[in-house]
Amino acid sequence: MRAFYVSVGFAWEAEELAMAARLFARPPFEGSFEVLRFDMTDVFPPTHWAIRGQPPAFDTPDEDVYIDGRNVILLSKAAVYAVRPQFESKDVTLLLGSLACNPFPDATPEFFAAMSRALSLGLDARITIEAPFAVLDKADVIKKGIELGVPLELTLSCMQPKDGLHCAKCSKCRERRDAFREAGVPDPTSYREQPPR
Repeated sequence: MRAFYVSVGFAWEAEELAMAARLFARPPFEGSFEVLRFDMTDVFPPTHWAIRGQPPAFDTPDEDVYIDGRNVILLSKAAVYAVRPQFESKDVTLLLGSLACNPFPDATPEFFAAMSRALSLGLDARITIEAPFAVLDKADVIKKGIELGVPLELTLSCMQPKDGLHCAKCSKCRERRDAFREAGVPDPTSYREQPPR
């Protein structure tokens, strides 16, 4: 199994990559991941919150953090790379971490089925897209992570991290904090400041 990180030029990516490197240096992962690049800074204007690095506020709904076509981009790049001749496989399964609460159009079973078919046709391969967490909410994922021995303090949810710390101000930090509470698990996250609530 190979792990991919697809960089598109968003403000949080350097922090996310640094955290991923720490995570992949620890059990149960202990391996490497490959960084692929697909520059989207010519599509999203410099004023877009994901480029600017100023995400919507703590209590904003999921809809405010929608990034058009994000899963289209991630899956396309990973699929094209995965069927390269050096991997000697025309039968590829791509795993994506979408959760049950994801309200976006590119995170539905219908989208994944259609995208699997389109990529398979376009790449002359059998591409299967699976979202194994699509039936789980964040609290369930935390419980599963503990069960599997994942060092959750090395996971990142924040849209404005700095120096390995979560901002405590964005909606993803709120969702993370609430999910640890709901899971009944102490939150090991390092925040830059006290969350608003």
